[in-house]
Amino acid sequence: MSVASAPPVADAAPPLLEIRGVRKSFGGVHALKAVDLVIEAGRVYHLMGENGCGKSTLIKIISGAQAADEGQILVDGQPTGERAGDIGPIGALRAGIETVYQDLSLLPNLSVAENVAFTGQLVAANGHLARRLDIGALRETARAALAKVQLPTDRDFLSRRTDTLPLAIRQLVAIARAIAADARLVIMDEPTTALTRQEVDNLLRVVERLRAGGVAVLFVTHKLEECKAIGGRAIIMRDGRKVAELDVATHSKAEFTHWMTGREISEARYRAEPKLGEMLLDVEALGAEAFRDVSFSLRRGEILGFTGLTDSGRNELALALAGVRPADSGRIRLGGEVVELRTPAEAIEAGIGYVPEDRLTEGLFLEKSIEDNITLPVLDRLRGALGIISGRRARKLAEATVADLQIATPHVGLPVQSLSGGNQQRVLIGRWLTIEPRLLILHGPTVGVDVGSKDTIFRIIQTLADRGMAVIIISDDLPELLQNCDRIAVMRQGAIVAERPVDAWTEDTIYRSLASAEEGIRP
Repeated sequence: MSVASAPPVADAAPPLLEIRGVRKSFGGVHALKAVDLVIEAGRVYHLMGENGCGKSTLIKIISGAQAADEGQILVDGQPTGERAGDIGPIGALRAGIETVYQDLSLLPNLSVAENVAFTGQLVAANGHLARRLDIGALRETARAALAKVQLPTDRDFLSRRTDTLPLAIRQLVAIARAIAADARLVIMDEPTTALTRQEVDNLLRVVERLRAGGVAVLFVTHKLEECKAIGGRAIIMRDGRKVAELDVATHSKAEFTHWMTGREISEARYRAEPKLGEMLLDVEALGAEAFRDVSFSLRRGEILGFTGLTDSGRNELALALAGVRPADSGRIRLGGEVVELRTPAEAIEAGIGYVPEDRLTEGLFLEKSIEDNITLPVLDRLRGALGIISGRRARKLAEATVADLQIATPHVGLPVQSLSGGNQQRVLIGRWLTIEPRLLILHGPTVGVDVGSKDTIFRIIQTLADRGMAVIIISDDLPELLQNCDRIAVMRQGAIVAERPVDAWTEDTIYRSLASAEEGIRP
């Protein structure tokens, strides 16, 4: 007898979580349209789809951050919350549902230990904060959870404020917070966005231990390669509906992409027949606290990629070129002239645009309008004879940028937080294109965006290079670098250890260069 035709088991346990007919609207926009979902204990799921398809709204409803307009949420077969479709934040935590959001939702002014272990004491107090915390218990809980994600457990690290940590470490702290609560379902929204391959591998081992212990894990992700490595079930959404649920192991990346976007997207290289011009950038023996003796050059119309581990110095190199954290030695020539990049204003004046790694906290003013975000660097250029900013000229510039970068919005007056992640990223890129840069530095240009938005951003990058702009891409996403760059440089321990034309690299050789201590300098 086949499984499909087998009679139901009378005493079968109900699923850990069941969503029935959930709907959610914001104004006239239908974010979720009658979504059904079943999560079983001890299984791994991947919630996939383009930005704006409803993934984030769904996990906010599951975690109690938002209430559904219609539908039911059942835990262990029982309805939850004060009303159907509203489990509430404390109700979700009591049910063992922990969420690591894409913006991490860490409290920046609290210590690592407090962020990791605070949830348990919050639930014990029924959500009331006016009580003394048990610091000893808090630290012990934090130590155990941090050890599982291989972070330090010493007193100095436990006491350190989270806003002083690098993004990749903050990501792991957020994951440790979920582990600390003995969760039954852990939802991870783009958990590997800022992690290196080694850190990703460590996370996957943590996920496997959770699964083996009966914990369900729901990844919200755009990274198809990681889905394949983890295995499990893929739940695919498009336009607010669940359109498919598939076994990750038995379907190709092309099939997933088609289900998510409704169109075919090639995995071929975007870079074709580059038109390189004269030398634009010449960096000689540049040094700072995090890197030393860094030298490289870049032509007009050329795309140079940098990659490396978190402590490689690649991030600090980008900040030095952008004038955010100036170098203390070496020389930078731009267009044949020596330039001093001691402040972001000096970098902008020199014609350097910098798109930061974390668009949510370092790049965008989320509550401000799309127009305000785009026009910020060129407000002086938009002033009239009396020194007053021309609203008409600002709107015209913002609308032209929106059209050029294919940003999906009905009006540039809307707050940028109303956009999907991919459209937010294009607003940030568009901001720096308004200064008409000679050199554009893109730090993680497609972090947290879907495959469809990646395709659009990649084509924008190629168009900019074809127009003669020099581009530097700093990324952990090796396929991104291999598809878009002319050359790739690998950094390790503050130095460039290898720099080659893209044709001389593969993902495996880049990984070996990242890890090897034997690679010579710039072979």
